[in-house]
Amino acid sequence: MGTVTAPWKQLLLNALESNSHLKHSSYVQLATIGSNGRPSNRSVVFRGFHENSDNILINTDTRTRKVEELKHCPFSEICWYFTDSWEQFRINGRIDIIDGSNPDSEKLQIREKSWFASSPRSRLQYLGPYPGLPQLSEEPQETSVDPSAGPVSEFCLLVLDPEQVDYLNLKTNKRLMFTSTQSQIGEKCWTSERINP
Repeated sequence: MGTVTAPWKQLLLNALESNSHLKHSSYVQLATIGSNGRPSNRSVVFRGFHENSDNILINTDTRTRKVEELKHCPFSEICWYFTDSWEQFRINGRIDIIDGSNPDSEKLQIREKSWFASSPRSRLQYLGPYPGLPQLSEEPQETSVDPSAGPVSEFCLLVLDPEQVDYLNLKTNKRLMFTSTQSQIGEKCWTSERINP
């Protein structure tokens, strides 16, 4: 299945570049639907795009609530606000969860590549206590990770396949809605429409 370059992707790359001096520019808010039907939101780190696609990569712990919520309903939306350029991107689509039990060897390679692209400090968080449970000890446990070892079982990769992108530029008062469709030959095609801010 081929992919035509998404027209919103260059806008996002430009926003990332112009805001790169701000550490928080790589943080996005990820919204899911909770098992109770209510919205659930948290900040996550943008880990880049998967190769030459418009698919967005996010690392997470398999034990987190977001993974359970995505297993229940794979649809999600991320919201990104760039404080210097006054741009907002709301990107929604379906998320693929790639954990160590995934039967697809190509997906497991993507997961491993994302693991090794993470800092050793970032990798340590997956060896900690179960996220969201009461803290039983005030003392942090000493843990270490072999820098050459592959991903631990708690590490998983979320791959967001965008279906719609709502772009808002508050400096120029411009808003664009990008929507994807599948062509007859299986390519993802994007249309864009200027809408009222």
